[in-house]
Amino acid sequence: MTFEKTKQKIAILGAGPSGLFIYKNLVNAGRKDLDIHIFEAKNQLGAGMPYSSWGANNEHVTNVSDNEIPDMVTTIEEWIQTLPEKELDGFNIDRERFNEYKVLPRLLFGQYLSAQFQLLLDKAKELGMATTVHLGASVLDIRDRPADGKVEVDFSKEGIQEFDSVIICTGHKWPIRHEGKVEGYFDSPYPPSKLVMKTDHAVAIKGSSLTAIDAIRTLARSNGSFTKEKSGELSYQSDADSAGFRIIMHSRSGLLPAVRFHLEQPQVSTDSLLTPEEIDQNIAENGGFLSLDFVFEKDFKEQFKGKDAAFYAKIKDLSLEEFVGLMMDFRERKEPFQLFIDEYVEAGKSIERRKSIYWKEMLAVLSFAMNYPAKYLSAEDMLRLQTVLMPLISIVIAFVPQSSCEELLALHGAGRLEIVSVGSDSHVEPDSRMGATYHYTDDDGQNISEYYKTFVDCVGQPHLSYEDFPFKGLLAQKTISPARLKFRSKAEGKKEMAERPDAVEAEGEHYFLKVPGIAINDDFQVVDAEGASNDRIYIMAVPYIGGFNPDYSGLDFCETASEKIVQSMLNG
Repeated sequence: MTFEKTKQKIAILGAGPSGLFIYKNLVNAGRKDLDIHIFEAKNQLGAGMPYSSWGANNEHVTNVSDNEIPDMVTTIEEWIQTLPEKELDGFNIDRERFNEYKVLPRLLFGQYLSAQFQLLLDKAKELGMATTVHLGASVLDIRDRPADGKVEVDFSKEGIQEFDSVIICTGHKWPIRHEGKVEGYFDSPYPPSKLVMKTDHAVAIKGSSLTAIDAIRTLARSNGSFTKEKSGELSYQSDADSAGFRIIMHSRSGLLPAVRFHLEQPQVSTDSLLTPEEIDQNIAENGGFLSLDFVFEKDFKEQFKGKDAAFYAKIKDLSLEEFVGLMMDFRERKEPFQLFIDEYVEAGKSIERRKSIYWKEMLAVLSFAMNYPAKYLSAEDMLRLQTVLMPLISIVIAFVPQSSCEELLALHGAGRLEIVSVGSDSHVEPDSRMGATYHYTDDDGQNISEYYKTFVDCVGQPHLSYEDFPFKGLLAQKTISPARLKFRSKAEGKKEMAERPDAVEAEGEHYFLKVPGIAINDDFQVVDAEGASNDRIYIMAVPYIGGFNPDYSGLDFCETASEKIVQSMLNG
């Protein structure tokens, strides 16, 4: 008598871009001994929040092009050729003029990702791989069963099911704190359909990121219109019943994000960067911690030796703090919108000539390279990363699309958009009447308290805490643990604890910096309080891993993380 080998039952919880890349790598593995179940709370595969109506309207565009995304089943350029003319017309896409360097409307990109998911499903069927798709299936809770090596998942529709392996890909999450209770107060700009409204008054925007630009594009169209002038420039005219409409962006730095330019290596590659062996060696030689200065030296400064000798000579002797100071000082000396115009022109030349602005590209590479080993930094270096390097990175590698730049400049030119610097100690107070009051200290040291009838928090995906983790069964079992980093210096840890008691904790003689989210290992397995990794439960849900993965966004992240997860899950 022969017995059929039991298949490994795998649950992918969430079918946005993260779930799509997990499934792509599973299908590419070609294993027929897998029983894959895909659960998605919405009714569309692949798009997730950013590329569906939950995160985009027709006016929102991607900040990446076809040549900048990891390989899928077909390219965007190939897929565009298969679409009916009516659909392309709806997005103002010319089939003949489209090429791999063009950005797409986000909703159309979502359709592309959905199409890729379907092609992968077809490929899996041809290979004889079992896949079941469950749409409209929300995850209520997760519980580990280590005794029998299973994971229990409680679903809204299917009830409780058990699996051998679970990958949490539940995507973005914006906690609702005041929205719905305070009129005119929005905890996020998503879904953007809620911002399609008339506002005959000033609107306060918190943040100056791509998230803020999403909100601005929607609010602008709800209160006026853009016109292309004979000169080629864009202008903006507010509607008669929106005469008082203005948008005030509130930014810590008072700076607008940098503009999208031509990337020499459109898909981030680590081929020329530190190897895992070099990282391990540095940790061993550095008291058990990865040195931030070592990574900055090897993965950023030394990359310029053969590419831009003049720039290398300029920065080779600068510390991390000195380099960031130099770059920020250059930006802060100029009026924000004049700097924005200058960078728009510079980026246009970069795209036209297909020549990179190399230091900005390498800063994006550094951010990507820092992401995975960040969990090995000392608490002191993590604080430097958070407070010194990441503010520069967040501005420079936003890669604002040209069409968004043109709209912001048109709004500013019409007197409908301005930006103010509010520093790091600003705070927003919801108002019992409606809206909120913005409290900050201006550049002249004056304390400002400005009331707005409409307030939109646009700081982007927040890093959520361990306590915010949605699947309480894993918390109750202590299957997961809070992310934290050890201080190299006990004296420094004690000092930080005195200044920030909520952010630092003591354990015996040692001090630890609490960082957002939960602890994970290099394979994205959850880690318990004893430091033991769980080979049944993996997580790619970005809001809950930001402590150990500070720059966790983008399709490059989805590709690399999913490769690590699938390799670990199938090969052990």
